[in-house]
Amino acid sequence: MEIKVGIQNVNREVVLEVKEAPADIEQAVLSAIKDETLLSLTDEHGRRVLIPAKSIGYVDIGEENGRRVGFGAV
Repeated sequence: MEIKVGIQNVNREVVLEVKEAPADIEQAVLSAIKDETLLSLTDEHGRRVLIPAKSIGYVDIGEENGRRVGFGAV
């Protein structure tokens, strides 16, 4: 599933492919914002991204990955 995080005062968004369920991602975002801590997300390759909750502009939680088409389908 694709997650996009918009960060305040930054032109580019952080885009990750994750294995977690949408409800788990939503809970992690809500918890980080409530507790004013870091949002920690780990992508499919094990890369971890830490984002200060105060800097989060928006979080776009995409649909479950369907069948890939094109050169990346392998």
